[in-house]
Amino acid sequence: MFRKNSFILLFVLLWSVSIAQETAPTIQPTIMAIPFAKEGQSIRSVYENNELVRIAITKIKEAFDSRGVNTIDLRAKLKQVNNNEILTEEQQTSLKDDLIALSGADIYVEIEANPNYTKTGNSVSLIMTAYDAVSGESLANKVANSPKFYTEDLERLTEKAVEAEADNLLNVMQEKFTDIRENGRTIVLTIGVDQVADFDLDAKTMEGDLLSELIEDWVADNSFKNYYHIQGSTETKMIFDIVKVPVKDNKGRNFRISKFAAKFRNFIKEEGYTASRDIQGNNIVITLNNVE
Repeated sequence: MFRKNSFILLFVLLWSVSIAQETAPTIQPTIMAIPFAKEGQSIRSVYENNELVRIAITKIKEAFDSRGVNTIDLRAKLKQVNNNEILTEEQQTSLKDDLIALSGADIYVEIEANPNYTKTGNSVSLIMTAYDAVSGESLANKVANSPKFYTEDLERLTEKAVEAEADNLLNVMQEKFTDIRENGRTIVLTIGVDQVADFDLDAKTMEGDLLSELIEDWVADNSFKNYYHIQGSTETKMIFDIVKVPVKDNKGRNFRISKFAAKFRNFIKEEGYTASRDIQGNNIVITLNNVE
């Protein structure tokens, strides 16, 4: 009897674990749809002056909402940044970064909408490109076209275009985002020596290692799951073409690439060096300067 009951208990436990694994919810990203803005344009002007773009963003948000996705309303964020006096025409170069950072979105989707008028009917085409909000890495690209109708109802045509590709776009984004959560974001780290510096990466450190060896050990210890790849190393430059960083920090907020750079600067300062940094998208360039 004891053996039989033990077997039943074991079966129930295994069945419970199996069910829990099958029903474990997929962690979904928070998404914000924004208009595509050409160089010299601001996001606000494109959004406010292009009715078709506003319709497209609204329909895409509705499509994502209907699928249970966490979305962020662009109009609300535009008002928020406007109230904070962040959003001005003079800030065109940094506007998108300010808006995305303030929104807290994991992914943003740039939308370009164009009407097509022909003798055989009218249609709307959408270009949708999804990006990782922190690194700027492209996650998914879809072009959607509505069927042709003899109608001037652009809202209906836009809805048809969204219906054609919303699921495909969302599925690809979810797959890429899940991989990023599990394996980390990819950044590129380039470390060089200033031309006027009186040392190079083969300099001996206080620990007796070469400076390049000490740097590589630090990258190994501070990359997500210790995953990195060094593309090349010379006396004056080290290029890490893959360095994984986490999606969230220890407070549950989006991990900022600038924090990784700041942590490196603190580390190198303890070794007696100074460093400047430049960050563009998911690329960090560190320049080491003279020993203090």
